[in-house]
Amino acid sequence: MKTWAKIQLKIREGEKKSYKQVINYLIGGGLYFITGYLTFYLLYHFLNWTLFYATIISNVVGWTVNYFINRFWVFEHPSLKKNALKISTKYTILTLADFLISYLILKGLKAIGISPYIGQFISAIGFFTIWNYYWYKLWVFKVPSGKLKSNIII
Repeated sequence: MKTWAKIQLKIREGEKKSYKQVINYLIGGGLYFITGYLTFYLLYHFLNWTLFYATIISNVVGWTVNYFINRFWVFEHPSLKKNALKISTKYTILTLADFLISYLILKGLKAIGISPYIGQFISAIGFFTIWNYYWYKLWVFKVPSGKLKSNIII
């Protein structure tokens, strides 16, 4: 009976950590979005940069903030320290894919008359929140096997 109670307690602790991780991810994502969106708004609206360049620079600013939040707060684990180059490389690959997807979403929405300002919200909330959580958890910031049991919650 004691073994069963310990197993249940471990599962509950793992679930609590997963919920906390999701909440931290959402807070970090909000900070990333605000940083990137404000940069985009400044470049596109006030400085009249093209959609392409405003998107690139705003994403670089947002992704830099996002990397540090996710690496050192959301998915923090001692085993990740040894793999900084590998993690940064994976993050960069995913970021480049995200940029292309984001640009195509914004360009497509703009073509049908939806403002890029609204498009930023649509792509961030409707797609990238879930898309990136899974990629970060399962690939970019993945803890090596046996170090932490994975409870994926969304």
